Amino acid sequence: MAEMGSKGVTAGKIASNVQKKLTRAQEKVLQKLGKADETKDEQFEQCVQNFNKQLTEGTRLQKDLRTYLASVKAMHEASKKLNECLQEVYEPDWPGRDEANKIAENNDLLWVDYHQKLVDQALLTMDTYLGQFPDIKSRIAKRGRKLVDYDSARHHYESLQTAKKKDEAKIAKAEEELVKAQKVFEEMNVDLQEELPSLWNSRVGFYVNTFQSIAGLEENFHKEMSKLNQNLNDVLVSLEKQHGSNTFTIKAQPSDNAPAKGNKSPSPPPDGSPAATPEIRVNHEPEPAAAATPGAALPKSPSQPTESPAGSLPSREPSAAEGTFAVAWPSQTAEPGPAQPAEASEVTCGTHPAAGAQEPGETAASEAASSSLPALVVETFSAAVNGTVEGGSGAGRLDLPPGFMFKVQAQHDYTATDTDELQLKAGDVVLVIPFQNPEEQDEGWLMGVKESDWNLHKELEKCRGVFPENFTARVQ
Repeated sequence: MAEMGSKGVTAGKIASNVQKKLTRAQEKVLQKLGKADETKDEQFEQCVQNFNKQLTEGTRLQKDLRTYLASVKAMHEASKKLNECLQEVYEPDWPGRDEANKIAENNDLLWVDYHQKLVDQALLTMDTYLGQFPDIKSRIAKRGRKLVDYDSARHHYESLQTAKKKDEAKIAKAEEELVKAQKVFEEMNVDLQEELPSLWNSRVGFYVNTFQSIAGLEENFHKEMSKLNQNLNDVLVSLEKQHGSNTFTIKAQPSDNAPAKGNKSPSPPPDGSPAATPEIRVNHEPEPAAAATPGAALPKSPSQPTESPAGSLPSREPSAAEGTFAVAWPSQTAEPGPAQPAEASEVTCGTHPAAGAQEPGETAASEAASSSLPALVVETFSAAVNGTVEGGSGAGRLDLPPGFMFKVQAQHDYTATDTDELQLKAGDVVLVIPFQNPEEQDEGWLMGVKESDWNLHKELEKCRGVFPENFTARVQ
């Protein structure tokens, strides 16, 4: 009998719940259709909107904080492996090995401590803060259901009172149910009316505390990490001092200074003369008397000239003891050897005339004849021209390509990327010559021929090409 009673109570409760759901559904339909009025509380509805916004923001903050913690853990692992690599490559006989290992241990402990404090002071606080939202959310939903029950009971009571045939018993019962529904609703409504504004205002203090904790922990972490990094730097400086002769030097790559060859921007000479007909004036030390005779060896320049930036040519003012050396040459397609007066290579020394030099009339004629040929201003040395000028004959012998300016040596390998470029290996010597058309020269690029190719072929058309200047160093 007890079991049947228990089952009866359960069945009765289920039936009561089903009836409540049906009544609520019917009431909502009538309210949507406008056939029944709905109790409104705009102030409470605003509190609910704030609650939903606060819940969304808190959930996002919790998600982003977990992502941040995952990133900290990933950085810890990466830092740990980097320090392990340092410990492996740090040889036992190097100074500071024990200090480097201790720094690596402290680095690992610092990451672990930082991660744990973030969990304790930020993530757990975040979880506690969000833990109160599900209960309040369910209470808001229950209050909504009780409001529908109250509206339904009110409408039922009103309908019985306005009926033509009044049943006092039914009216009394409906009034009793209305009072009961109103009481339940108002109890829940009052509690939520107090809690929701309080919860909404608490968000400010929570956000302040959370982000202050994160900022403070991160600040302390970086301070301690900075000390460890400084200690590691001191250890490595000590190692460098004892092995300074083997210091690794980073060389600049061509992309750092030289623009693409397609972007041509010809630079005018320093003296501002037209780019199409540049002229190179170079100063050299006075030649000894013995060098003035035919066949005598010309002295080398006592010092290397200072390299100028890419796109400009070096120049300096001549001193009283120095002369001006002007070099003109035939077109680059002409073969070296005896030449006609209009094509002859001409050498004029203003203060040091060599034996067998041309007469003034011949010099003027040669200058007039070669005035249409391009002249290039270069800083050269007396060793630039390996040969002698025969007196009055106009014949000469050149062991260097026409227009030779100076020599450079490749410091790095360079792989040619176009048919007009030189393929260089470290150590290759290149004889730098001018561009046939100065406007075709790109900033940071030079024209030249490898010395080995020139000695073998003596033909510019087959051997010459452009190359990046910053892959080379000037040697002459």
